[in-house]
Amino acid sequence: MTIYLGLGANDGDRRQNLERAIVALQEAGFRLDKISPLVESPALLSRHAEPTWHKPYLNLAVSGVADWQPQQGLAIAKRIEQDLGRTAGARWSPRPIDIDFLHWRDCPTTSERLTIPHADAYQRDFVLTPLLHLQPDLAIGQQGESVFALTHAIRPIPLWMAVLNVTPDSFSDGGEWSEANQLDAYLDKLIERNVQIIDLGAESTRPAAAPLDCQQEWARLEPVLQKIAERLHGKHIKPWLSVDSRHPTTMDKAMRYGVDMINDVGGLGDADMVAVAKNSGCQVVAMHSLKVPLNPAVSLPTQRSACSQITQWAEQKMETWARAGLDLNRMILDPGIGFGKSSLQAFELLSHCHALRQSGLRLLIGHSRKSFMSGMTARPPHQRDLETLGMSLALCQQGVDIIRVHAPLLHMRAYLAWAHVTAAAQSDNDKREF
Repeated sequence: MTIYLGLGANDGDRRQNLERAIVALQEAGFRLDKISPLVESPALLSRHAEPTWHKPYLNLAVSGVADWQPQQGLAIAKRIEQDLGRTAGARWSPRPIDIDFLHWRDCPTTSERLTIPHADAYQRDFVLTPLLHLQPDLAIGQQGESVFALTHAIRPIPLWMAVLNVTPDSFSDGGEWSEANQLDAYLDKLIERNVQIIDLGAESTRPAAAPLDCQQEWARLEPVLQKIAERLHGKHIKPWLSVDSRHPTTMDKAMRYGVDMINDVGGLGDADMVAVAKNSGCQVVAMHSLKVPLNPAVSLPTQRSACSQITQWAEQKMETWARAGLDLNRMILDPGIGFGKSSLQAFELLSHCHALRQSGLRLLIGHSRKSFMSGMTARPPHQRDLETLGMSLALCQQGVDIIRVHAPLLHMRAYLAWAHVTAAAQSDNDKREF
């Protein structure tokens, strides 16, 4: 029976505490299956909380199996919390570790000390978001709603995807990582600051870009994949590693380096790519595109809403993928901002993310520094991070699941500040209800 646990920490070395808790769970007989990305969120506090308690949490979810009974599992979790330094403090006070049983498939429990499914899980974004990226169709709501369905009302915390182009000719960052020491320092910083996804690409998709064959692409990718794999070896808590490519052969080779995500700019239209995705067990991003590399002469028709066209495309694709045996829980939709869409269509898509998400798939938006912004700013692409950031916060408001950007550390800092204000506003609304 699959067990889903939520882990959180906002005191001490948060990531190390989470890592130690996972190891302790394994030593107690928990056979780990999957680990979600980390998400950071404001502390959940009462109106009487001490100001010093206002420390953000790192949160994640894990799934696995164990030969435990629920009360036995609770005792093990409490022992691990104590071993990692948690003491009996006031409610809402900072915690070096918090372990909650969120869902225990086929083993519901209600007692004074333990309720499974967790009574408040369906109301909290820091619980739903990690679960969303483990098992979107997991029924956890009071009325049997799936995690994905619940995130229509409780907007998820975005995962930040760092664009890492190892190309000499990308439109805004070509050649930026040609020096090995610069790339090494940047990778270390992304990992240290808990970026959730590193998206590695070796072929430029800008207009008039020269297509790469598989051998050329792999020659660029493999050394960087090796660097990242070395840094992540032996760690439970680590960013997802994504490869951005339209070549099935490249994706197949990348699997040996522990890739977590396939990011296909070809929209998973190639049967060989579908086979790689099916057999990989990875998360899979399918991007809507009319032509790769980009051809400005090929664009989405303007007679119909861009949003309705992308939604229809996604629904048709989902039927095809399901027939091919792909697990739709692993699929993620990217509407392909800037790929065959006018600037007006790009803004339409960016402002209708909730409708795009109605297709039933998690949503990834990649708008960073793109040319559709040229009508609103004269700045060159590499100077558009503030414009990108402004749009990103609007995407957070709409509940976009994954936001792909060139400056993820800037975005993570801004989002956390934004989240503290929106959390405080929500807290005020809750107080007024009482």
